[in-house]
Amino acid sequence: MDVHAAPAPAAPATGSPQGQALRHVAALSAGSPLDPALRVTLNFHPDRELHGRPILVALAEDGVYHSQFVTGTSNGGLTAHPDGDRWRWESRIFGGAYDEAAAQERPVYGALDFRRSPLGAAPRFGSAYFRLTAQALRRATFCYPDSFYEPEAFGVAATATTLVELAAADEQDALNVYVEAQVHGQVLLERDVDALVLDPCYRGTAVEDDARRLPCPLAWHPGLRLAVDELRRHGDYRGQEFVDLGAEIAEHGFLDPRIIGDAARGGRYDQQALKKVWHCLARFGSPV
Repeated sequence: MDVHAAPAPAAPATGSPQGQALRHVAALSAGSPLDPALRVTLNFHPDRELHGRPILVALAEDGVYHSQFVTGTSNGGLTAHPDGDRWRWESRIFGGAYDEAAAQERPVYGALDFRRSPLGAAPRFGSAYFRLTAQALRRATFCYPDSFYEPEAFGVAATATTLVELAAADEQDALNVYVEAQVHGQVLLERDVDALVLDPCYRGTAVEDDARRLPCPLAWHPGLRLAVDELRRHGDYRGQEFVDLGAEIAEHGFLDPRIIGDAARGGRYDQQALKKVWHCLARFGSPV
């Protein structure tokens, strides 16, 4: 199926929650237009399950990338419920536009790939990513830093260069330095995704098979792999217990995204602990 043949989405209606949110953020922001060649990416782990089904199978059947308010899952915090942290952040950022909206109407979260990274804009949240189209960029809002930190700097495509400058000058941990994006309106895989980009560790696996069922092209990035010997040099990064866990699940002295995913689905290990192991791989891993 040719994703580029699908019609572009209409701009959010003025009185819709999406239109109100875009106008509210635009009024808060100031800056120059983004390079139109930049893209929003949605990083995620492609080998996890969603309500008992492989996530790529669920995406192929539904055709829509849903927010945490719909799925009840996240690679960050799980606070997407009335009066939860995510609900309060959205109410603040979008001027209450979504306070009475259905879960399906709320935005999905990604990041602006201003570095044009082969791993996507925010590998902290997963080894794979959907690269969205230019049309999706036009209905996105942005903030820096992450909305978890209750930021004061906001933008839309016409004004977000200030956020890029802030992120580019930030010298903190590289995994934390991304310009968060919120895409308003449904993200349809057939219409809004240029490509699903996977780590090569999934070649020849069920993940590749499931990915090829999606109505968008499949691409590959250079991959990430981390030797246990290198992992042991970074016990102060997320904590020694996570270094030890990584060493325990490693295969032939190495970690890659598939190995961590297998451990996550196996049920023997705490998911939050495995998330910290992933952070180590994402931060210190090297191309395959």
